[in-house]
Amino acid sequence: MSQSIKLENIGCLVVEGNEGLDCKYGSSLTIEDEYIASIGSGNADTVIDCKDKMVTSGFVDSHTHLVFDTLRIEEHKLRLSGASYEEIAKKGGGIVSSVESVRSASPKKLFDKGYERLNRFLSMGTTTIEAKSGYGLDVESELKSLKVINELSDAHPIKILPTFMGAHAFPVEYKNKKDEYVSLIIDKMIPEINNKGLAKFIDVFCEEGYFSVDQSKQILEAGKSAGLIPRIHADEFYNFGASFLAGEVGAISADHLMKIDEKGIQSLKENNVVATLLPGTTFFLNKDSYAPARKLIDNKITVALATDFNPGSCHIQSMPFILTLAVMKMQMSIEEAFLGATLHGAQAIGLEDEIGSIRTGKKADLIVWDISDLSEIPYYVSNHPIRHVIKNGKLVFGS
Repeated sequence: MSQSIKLENIGCLVVEGNEGLDCKYGSSLTIEDEYIASIGSGNADTVIDCKDKMVTSGFVDSHTHLVFDTLRIEEHKLRLSGASYEEIAKKGGGIVSSVESVRSASPKKLFDKGYERLNRFLSMGTTTIEAKSGYGLDVESELKSLKVINELSDAHPIKILPTFMGAHAFPVEYKNKKDEYVSLIIDKMIPEINNKGLAKFIDVFCEEGYFSVDQSKQILEAGKSAGLIPRIHADEFYNFGASFLAGEVGAISADHLMKIDEKGIQSLKENNVVATLLPGTTFFLNKDSYAPARKLIDNKITVALATDFNPGSCHIQSMPFILTLAVMKMQMSIEEAFLGATLHGAQAIGLEDEIGSIRTGKKADLIVWDISDLSEIPYYVSNHPIRHVIKNGKLVFGS
């Protein structure tokens, strides 16, 4: 039996306006059957007094690597001593160092660790995430990871959109047989995943030392033919032509983009590709080359923000902190950053009509904050002043 909820006396209700975001003072919001039923009127079974509180949409984290086993703390120590991500990867660290533990881990172990991480996401206001495979890098382990992602989405309040990313790196056994591994992805992995309905998206790490532009195009086109929606890790360490490829293959999102050039920017713009920026990764890798958010926005490209949560290059789950980095390091306004972390994140996973903003008829994915204004989120840089989180109309965090 469904139960209706009314949030009343809201200090600031951040709603989707005709141009950006509006704050409705002293308003109310009524939830029925998972959806926002009305704004400013309505009755309900349960009433929550939101005096002096801000109510916003829940965060949409459109780029995560949720399912892994062991942490990579030793790599972080090496970076703090001056080693680069690329240097660590060449010595056997990086993505491939997570593969052995994922291959040997039981599905239950991966599930239990993933569930704990989802609880932390929820406590920080995240209500929807995208999650990639990519630490298995063989047929059995990629399928195992995607099955766990789907099981987590069924079991946890947070909605998870699964992405197949067998093209995350070349496994050790294919180090000198790269074309064979590309064929394995195309001929074995994609058909298996498609037959079992385990993924919505396909992603590739198109970068020097990883997958070439040609290899990436082959994989993304094969995934697209199987009904998977392309997205791409693009131009993170080098200007590699990946952003241009994103437009060419009709990717829904191109992510990272620290080294994007004018040609890449125009490709994203002309093909309506969302630019998903991951400032937490730049911060965690102790680099200064943040993605050119201001330039992308000025070129009328939709900019989303996400965590890139993973065990190696960004062990950050806090979307409020990502928002803080966006306004402090990428010259985004607070409204641009908040839209990037909500509505534009929803657009990066194709759910902008369902989630990502407060509007009648949309899913009731909401945060009740112990603050009065959006500008206070980056001010509380090491704190999360969140009172309640509501997902699909149900109170899932907070008393």
